[in-house]
Amino acid sequence: MSQPDAAGAGAPVDEVDVADEVAGYKPPKEKTLEQILQADEDDAALKRYKATLLGAASEGAAVVLVEPDNPSNVIVKKLFLVVEGRPDVELDLTQDLAKIKKTTFTIKEGIQFRIRIEFIVQREIVTGLKYVQKTSRMGVTVDKMSHMVGSYGPKTELQSYTTPVEDAPTGMTGRGTYHVHSLFSDDDKKEYLKWDWSIDIKKDW
Repeated sequence: MSQPDAAGAGAPVDEVDVADEVAGYKPPKEKTLEQILQADEDDAALKRYKATLLGAASEGAAVVLVEPDNPSNVIVKKLFLVVEGRPDVELDLTQDLAKIKKTTFTIKEGIQFRIRIEFIVQREIVTGLKYVQKTSRMGVTVDKMSHMVGSYGPKTELQSYTTPVEDAPTGMTGRGTYHVHSLFSDDDKKEYLKWDWSIDIKKDW
Protein backbone atom coordinates (compact mmCIF):
# COMPACT_ATOMS: atom_id res chain seq x y z
CA MET A 1 0.00 0.00 0.00
CA SER A 2 1.53 3.28 -1.07
CA GLN A 3 1.87 6.30 1.16
CA PRO A 4 -0.99 8.67 0.20
CA ASP A 5 -0.13 11.92 -1.53
CA ALA A 6 -0.73 14.78 0.87
CA ALA A 7 -2.05 16.86 -2.05
CA GLY A 8 -4.62 14.18 -2.87
CA ALA A 9 -3.32 13.54 -6.39
CA GLY A 10 -4.49 10.42 -8.22
CA ALA A 11 -7.13 9.03 -10.54
CA PRO A 12 -10.79 8.89 -9.44
CA VAL A 13 -11.86 5.39 -8.42
CA ASP A 14 -14.38 4.95 -11.25
CA GLU A 15 -11.74 5.67 -13.92
CA VAL A 16 -9.44 2.80 -12.94
CA ASP A 17 -9.97 -0.57 -14.62
CA VAL A 18 -9.16 -3.23 -12.04
CA ALA A 19 -9.03 -5.93 -14.73
CA ASP A 20 -5.76 -4.68 -16.31
CA GLU A 21 -3.44 -7.44 -17.49
CA VAL A 22 -0.41 -8.45 -15.44
CA ALA A 23 2.58 -7.00 -17.31
CA GLY A 24 4.23 -9.41 -19.74
CA TYR A 25 1.77 -12.26 -19.17
CA LYS A 26 0.11 -13.96 -22.14
CA PRO A 27 -2.74 -16.38 -21.33
CA PRO A 28 -2.47 -19.91 -22.78
CA LYS A 29 -5.14 -21.41 -24.99
CA GLU A 30 -7.94 -22.85 -22.87
CA LYS A 31 -8.09 -26.67 -22.71
CA THR A 32 -10.51 -29.07 -21.07
CA LEU A 33 -9.38 -31.43 -18.32
CA GLU A 34 -9.69 -34.36 -20.74
CA GLN A 35 -7.46 -32.66 -23.34
CA ILE A 36 -4.81 -31.96 -20.73
CA LEU A 37 -4.82 -35.55 -19.47
CA GLN A 38 -4.41 -36.91 -23.00
CA ALA A 39 -1.62 -34.53 -24.04
CA ASP A 40 2.02 -35.69 -24.23
CA GLU A 41 1.42 -39.07 -22.62
CA ASP A 42 5.04 -40.09 -23.35
CA ASP A 43 6.51 -37.14 -21.39
CA ALA A 44 7.31 -38.48 -17.90
CA ALA A 45 8.13 -35.06 -16.43
CA LEU A 46 4.89 -33.60 -17.73
CA LYS A 47 2.94 -36.55 -16.35
CA ARG A 48 4.44 -35.91 -12.89
CA TYR A 49 3.53 -32.22 -13.15
CA LYS A 50 -0.05 -33.04 -14.14
CA ALA A 51 -0.29 -35.49 -11.24
CA THR A 52 0.79 -32.71 -8.85
CA LEU A 53 -1.62 -30.21 -10.38
CA LEU A 54 -4.60 -32.52 -10.75
CA GLY A 55 -4.25 -34.99 -7.89
CA ALA A 56 -6.77 -37.84 -8.23
CA ALA A 57 -8.12 -36.39 -11.48
CA SER A 58 -4.81 -37.25 -13.19
CA GLU A 59 -5.62 -40.94 -12.71
CA GLY A 60 -8.97 -40.62 -14.44
CA ALA A 61 -11.03 -40.27 -11.27
CA ALA A 62 -14.51 -38.76 -11.34
CA VAL A 63 -14.91 -35.04 -11.87
CA VAL A 64 -14.22 -33.14 -8.63
CA LEU A 65 -17.37 -31.42 -7.39
CA VAL A 66 -17.14 -29.74 -4.01
CA GLU A 67 -20.30 -27.67 -4.37
CA PRO A 68 -22.32 -29.37 -7.15
CA ASP A 69 -25.07 -26.74 -7.11
CA ASN A 70 -22.56 -23.95 -7.70
CA PRO A 71 -21.93 -23.62 -11.48
CA SER A 72 -18.62 -21.78 -11.00
CA ASN A 73 -15.32 -23.64 -11.37
CA VAL A 74 -13.74 -21.28 -8.83
CA ILE A 75 -15.44 -20.48 -5.52
CA VAL A 76 -13.74 -17.76 -3.48
CA LYS A 77 -14.29 -18.55 0.19
CA LYS A 78 -12.22 -16.39 2.56
CA LEU A 79 -9.81 -13.49 2.85
CA PHE A 80 -7.27 -13.23 5.66
CA LEU A 81 -5.24 -10.26 6.81
CA VAL A 82 -1.88 -11.72 7.80
CA VAL A 83 0.52 -9.89 10.14
CA GLU A 84 3.55 -11.71 11.56
CA GLY A 85 3.24 -12.27 15.29
CA ARG A 86 -0.52 -11.68 15.36
CA PRO A 87 -3.51 -13.98 14.74
CA ASP A 88 -4.81 -13.90 11.17
CA VAL A 89 -8.00 -11.85 10.78
CA GLU A 90 -10.65 -13.57 8.67
CA LEU A 91 -13.31 -12.26 6.31
CA ASP A 92 -15.96 -14.73 5.10
CA LEU A 93 -16.39 -14.02 1.39
CA THR A 94 -19.48 -16.22 1.05
CA GLN A 95 -21.56 -13.58 2.85
CA ASP A 96 -23.73 -11.02 1.13
CA LEU A 97 -21.54 -8.46 -0.65
CA ALA A 98 -23.26 -5.60 1.19
CA LYS A 99 -22.25 -7.15 4.53
CA ILE A 100 -18.68 -7.73 3.33
CA LYS A 101 -18.48 -4.06 2.28
CA LYS A 102 -19.12 -3.00 5.88
CA THR A 103 -16.12 -4.98 7.14
CA THR A 104 -13.13 -2.92 8.31
CA PHE A 105 -9.78 -4.35 9.40
CA THR A 106 -7.81 -2.19 11.83
CA ILE A 107 -4.01 -2.23 11.58
CA LYS A 108 -1.16 -0.26 13.10
CA GLU A 109 0.62 2.28 10.93
CA GLY A 110 3.91 1.17 9.38
CA ILE A 111 3.40 -2.56 9.91
CA GLN A 112 3.96 -5.13 7.17
CA PHE A 113 1.03 -7.29 6.15
CA ARG A 114 -0.12 -9.78 3.53
CA ILE A 115 -3.48 -10.80 2.11
CA ARG A 116 -4.32 -14.51 1.82
CA ILE A 117 -7.21 -15.69 -0.36
CA GLU A 118 -8.67 -19.18 0.08
CA PHE A 119 -10.70 -20.71 -2.73
CA ILE A 120 -12.04 -23.95 -4.19
CA VAL A 121 -11.38 -25.16 -7.74
CA GLN A 122 -13.81 -27.76 -9.08
CA ARG A 123 -14.62 -29.48 -12.42
CA GLU A 124 -11.78 -28.17 -14.61
CA ILE A 125 -8.27 -26.77 -14.39
CA VAL A 126 -8.34 -22.97 -14.28
CA THR A 127 -5.43 -21.06 -15.78
CA GLY A 128 -4.08 -17.64 -15.04
CA LEU A 129 -6.00 -16.92 -11.89
CA LYS A 130 -5.38 -13.31 -10.90
CA TYR A 131 -5.98 -11.22 -7.79
CA VAL A 132 -6.34 -7.48 -8.35
CA GLN A 133 -6.58 -5.01 -5.48
CA LYS A 134 -7.28 -1.29 -5.79
CA THR A 135 -7.06 0.94 -2.72
CA SER A 136 -8.58 4.41 -2.48
CA ARG A 137 -9.00 7.10 0.12
CA MET A 138 -11.65 9.80 -0.03
CA GLY A 139 -12.50 8.79 -3.60
CA VAL A 140 -8.92 8.96 -4.88
CA THR A 141 -6.94 5.84 -5.87
CA VAL A 142 -3.71 5.61 -3.86
CA ASP A 143 -2.55 2.12 -4.80
CA LYS A 144 -3.27 -0.65 -7.29
CA MET A 145 -1.77 -4.14 -7.48
CA SER A 146 -2.29 -7.04 -9.86
CA HIS A 147 -0.97 -10.44 -8.74
CA MET A 148 -0.73 -13.54 -10.92
CA VAL A 149 -2.08 -16.35 -8.72
CA GLY A 150 -1.41 -19.17 -11.21
CA SER A 151 -3.09 -22.28 -12.59
CA TYR A 152 -4.88 -24.75 -10.34
CA GLY A 153 -6.41 -28.17 -10.77
CA PRO A 154 -9.71 -29.24 -9.17
CA LYS A 155 -9.37 -30.51 -5.59
CA THR A 156 -11.71 -31.19 -2.72
CA GLU A 157 -9.42 -29.22 -0.39
CA LEU A 158 -9.24 -25.46 -0.08
CA GLN A 159 -6.39 -23.89 -2.05
CA SER A 160 -4.82 -20.53 -1.28
CA TYR A 161 -2.72 -17.63 -2.51
CA THR A 162 -0.83 -15.12 -0.35
CA THR A 163 0.21 -11.73 -1.69
CA PRO A 164 3.72 -10.31 -1.25
CA VAL A 165 4.35 -8.13 1.80
CA GLU A 166 2.76 -4.67 1.82
CA ASP A 167 3.79 -1.75 4.03
CA ALA A 168 1.06 0.21 5.76
CA PRO A 169 1.38 4.02 5.52
CA THR A 170 2.84 5.93 8.47
CA GLY A 171 2.38 9.31 10.10
CA MET A 172 -0.66 11.52 10.55
CA THR A 173 -1.26 11.81 6.80
CA GLY A 174 -1.21 8.04 6.44
CA ARG A 175 -3.75 7.28 9.15
CA GLY A 176 -7.39 6.87 8.33
CA THR A 177 -9.79 4.59 6.46
CA TYR A 178 -8.90 3.11 3.08
CA HIS A 179 -11.48 1.57 0.78
CA VAL A 180 -10.30 -1.64 -0.93
CA HIS A 181 -11.83 -3.03 -4.11
CA SER A 182 -10.80 -6.65 -4.77
CA LEU A 183 -11.26 -8.85 -7.83
CA PHE A 184 -10.54 -12.56 -8.38
CA SER A 185 -10.57 -13.42 -12.08
CA ASP A 186 -8.79 -15.52 -14.73
CA ASP A 187 -7.18 -15.47 -18.19
CA ASP A 188 -10.53 -15.13 -19.92
CA LYS A 189 -11.44 -12.11 -17.78
CA LYS A 190 -14.07 -14.23 -16.06
CA GLU A 191 -14.83 -12.61 -12.71
CA TYR A 192 -15.28 -15.17 -9.95
CA LEU A 193 -15.79 -12.61 -7.20
CA LYS A 194 -15.60 -8.85 -6.89
CA TRP A 195 -15.92 -7.36 -3.42
CA ASP A 196 -15.30 -4.21 -1.36
CA TRP A 197 -13.92 -3.89 2.17
CA SER A 198 -11.89 -1.42 4.23
CA ILE A 199 -8.67 -1.02 6.19
CA ASP A 200 -8.45 1.49 9.05
CA ILE A 201 -4.88 2.55 9.81
CA LYS A 202 -4.31 3.81 13.34
CA LYS A 203 -1.38 4.94 15.48
CA ASP A 204 -1.61 1.72 17.46
CA TRP A 205 -3.61 -1.51 17.52
